[in-house]
Amino acid sequence: MLALLYTNDSFAKRVSEMLHPQPTVIVAAETVAPVVAPTPKAVAEAVAVETTHLRDSHARLGNSKQQQYVTNWLSKRYRVAGDAANMLVSTAYLTAHELKLDPLLILAVMAIESGLNPFAESPMGAKGLMQVMAKVHHDKFEDVGGPQAALNPVANIRVGALILKDYVKRTGSVEGGLKTYVGAANLETDSGYGNKVLNEYRLLKKVSSGQNVPVRTPRATPAPAIIVAAKQTETDAAKPEATPMQETKTVSNGGAQVPNVEPLAGL
Repeated sequence: MLALLYTNDSFAKRVSEMLHPQPTVIVAAETVAPVVAPTPKAVAEAVAVETTHLRDSHARLGNSKQQQYVTNWLSKRYRVAGDAANMLVSTAYLTAHELKLDPLLILAVMAIESGLNPFAESPMGAKGLMQVMAKVHHDKFEDVGGPQAALNPVANIRVGALILKDYVKRTGSVEGGLKTYVGAANLETDSGYGNKVLNEYRLLKKVSSGQNVPVRTPRATPAPAIIVAAKQTETDAAKPEATPMQETKTVSNGGAQVPNVEPLAGL
């Protein structure tokens, strides 16, 4: 028996199982999860997750296509290299997504403020794409490298967008936010700044939807002025037309005197 156990592995295994039976059924029950039919709620949740994923994928594709439209148009309109325009537009979209702003509004402000020139600087000290006063808003530059980063396109867009969002929230409207952004909060008018930005925003909305928008928008032609002659009063109309004073000279014509009429000098 011992020799058989040592020489026949299968026989030894069977004897071992007989002497020490294993709770195979119990172990199987513990390790294998029972197959449970999914509930309607679980199915609905799975469908919702998948739908959200597909919607987000389509949104990303849509944003990518919109960004391409906007990039090409802005590049031609402001004569900016394609790669540079792509970087600016992509940064504006990423910043807007993070701050919950409309990226086209950010781009419209950039266009009106600096013409997409990252090195623009005003006489008052406003710098960069969104013409940010680094000394005034130095606290907002702390997370992006300090006030010296005002000419960094990414930092400038982020800080400018933060300021714009703060002003829109504070005033309760985009128009009010733009008026405060340009420094006209306490003035009666912003000298047309808000209208310029919103007009640019409307053009960008059309461009982002795939519409063909001219790069150079024609300027409004003023209506021709109509000059109306002043009416002549009845008193003036009744007056006889003035005739120049004349003098009479006599000239000799073969001995006969003939009157010669000439106007007075200077009349």
